[in-house]
Amino acid sequence: MRIALGGIAIESCTFSPLPSRLSDFTIRRGAEFLDRYPFLDRYAGRAEFAPLLYARSIPGGSVEPDAYAAMKREYLDLLRAQGPWDGVYLDFHGAMHVRGMDDAEGDWVTAVRKIVGVDCLLSASFDLHGNISQREVAALDMLTAYRTAPHVDVIETREKALRMLLDCLDRGVRPQRVWIPIPVVLPGEKTSTEWAPGDRLYAALAESDAAPGLLDISLLVGYVWADEPRASATVIATGTDRAVLEREAKKVAQRYWDARHEFQFGVPAGSIDECIEWALAAPEPCVFISDSGDNPTAGGAGDTTVALAALLRRGAPSAVVASIADAPAIDKMLEAGVGAEVEVELGGKLDPITCRPLPVRGVVRHLAPGDNTEAVLQIGGVHVIVTARRRPYHFVADMRRLGLEPLAHKIVAIKIGYLEPDLKRHAPRAFLALTPGAVDQAIERLPFQRIQRPIFPLDKDMTWSPG
Repeated sequence: MRIALGGIAIESCTFSPLPSRLSDFTIRRGAEFLDRYPFLDRYAGRAEFAPLLYARSIPGGSVEPDAYAAMKREYLDLLRAQGPWDGVYLDFHGAMHVRGMDDAEGDWVTAVRKIVGVDCLLSASFDLHGNISQREVAALDMLTAYRTAPHVDVIETREKALRMLLDCLDRGVRPQRVWIPIPVVLPGEKTSTEWAPGDRLYAALAESDAAPGLLDISLLVGYVWADEPRASATVIATGTDRAVLEREAKKVAQRYWDARHEFQFGVPAGSIDECIEWALAAPEPCVFISDSGDNPTAGGAGDTTVALAALLRRGAPSAVVASIADAPAIDKMLEAGVGAEVEVELGGKLDPITCRPLPVRGVVRHLAPGDNTEAVLQIGGVHVIVTARRRPYHFVADMRRLGLEPLAHKIVAIKIGYLEPDLKRHAPRAFLALTPGAVDQAIERLPFQRIQRPIFPLDKDMTWSPG
């Protein structure tokens, strides 16, 4: 059997003023991306695997149409030239938005189906923050999604998607799918699987796993910062017995709907000023504060100065801010050198909607030139990491590499939502700041126009049943 591998992944925040361009994607071809599938050797005797193209970008604004068209065209050309295929595995995220186009993954899958024909089986894997359309489910034969957030089952999910594909090809089975959209859209920071009710809801999926005739059941919480009709939570059941699929999908959808009022942030949440006051009063020597409205791994621009301005206004005696993307400021610091005092207008250039550039005077404490130059600017007791391009800081080692010991500071303000595992392990205590930005956690403040209504929590009194 011959199996094509490849796909595309990005979370696209439609509220971001920052477009995602072709240069924002890392495109790997052929064997360059086989490291995503360390399990392939286990299946070497069952099929020939052909890696075509995999494109990935840090979350950002809507993808420019010409960028999407170029990547799609190259992938489809490779698919066409190297066929025929018995199966195709599509490695997706599920929350891509292309400017002027709804349901980008549905467009991609439909194009694949036209090339490979009806006899070829298509399998896909998704992030549980994907928005999955009926069109997409109809074009696929099977799919699966992560069951953890933060995501610790990434490799296992990819392997399951491939294993289902091989098993169905071996047995000559064409699965059926049942798709139930749930009119709930919540931020991932409330739907983590590490606390209630997310932990309970995802653990309960094991009950459905044992149902005869069911190959997979996936519960996707969706991606809230995409103002498009398909944005919602979704249950998709894949298998051979439609009655079983409908029964189990309805059961999972009803459980999720019934729990909608229980979802909450995993740590205390408040305004940035409240979080700073809580941190300064806390007995712990160091407190992490999530600058959640500008989280670059959710689609934020990564350059708002809301948290920095609040820390300076409060006169925080010791803090780290990670980070602010500002290429012009980096150029000025590179020119001045380590130890020099500089004046810069920091941030507010990528996301001018949320804030304006903040005039500051500080001392350059560290420079790390490279493809994405990083610098540390000390402004009083606040050390700000400045980068040439936006990037996340998910590991304490990334800050230590810049000469900072974050745990030696009273406050670490970091552009993130829930803390990723390494940060959570190191943080003595954490708060979540409901800062403004393109990925505002207070979603009722966002200017939704195209999402399907009614939907919870925008319409709190609505009623619904999976039928």
